[in-house]
Parts: sequence; C-alpha cells; structure tokens
Amino acid sequence: MKTIKITYWITTAIVALMMTYSCYAYLTLPTAPQGFQHLGFPSYFRVELAFAKLIGAALLLLPLAARIKEWAYAGFTFTFVSAFIAHTASGDPASRWMMPLIFLVLLAVSYSTYHKLQKA
Repeated sequence: MKTIKITYWITTAIVALMMTYSCYAYLTLPTAPQGFQHLGFPSYFRVELAFAKLIGAALLLLPLAARIKEWAYAGFTFTFVSAFIAHTASGDPASRWMMPLIFLVLLAVSYSTYHKLQKA
C-alpha cells in the first residue's frame, strides 16, 4: 500500500508540475504564440489551454470528490492525445511528439494508482 501511495503522489506531482509549467510557458514565453500558430491553433486557444491546465493540475492535487478527479484525468488524456496528434500532423520531430506520450503514461500510472488507493 505504501508503494502505491508513493507512486501515486510522484506521478501525480510530475504531471501537475508539468501542466503548471506549461501554463506559465504559454502565457509568458515569446515563442509560445508562434508554436501554437505552427500547430494551426488560434491564439486565444493558447490562453484557454493554459488556464485549463492550471485548473486541472489543482484538481489532481486537491482532496476532492472522485468524480471531479475523473474529469481532470479525462481532460488531461484528451490534451495529451491531441498534442501528440497535432505535433505528428505538423511534421514535428520525435522529440516534440514523444513528450505527450510520456506524460500520458505518467497520467495512466497516476490514474491506476489513484483507483487502487480508493479501493483500499
């Protein structure tokens, strides 16, 4: 049980930290607008996605109802799958489209261990 709890918190913290950094980068880095334009997204989507990621990170970390956490996990799943598709479709190198897949795996481990903790 202790190993499951540690695995849950490590994977969840990594995902939440990355999403929080992503929010910061989307809103402050001068290269962010060009990155979204390269992927074919409108400029406003960058700001919308930044705030959604920040809210999702908070929902994963806070002690909330399971249903709310399920929505956060679903939202991040859609985000990572969509990022993979967008980077692949725009011809980005593997270093760009592999990161969403790595974070999808971390999210899956977090989700799996979350449910194991809920059953215990």
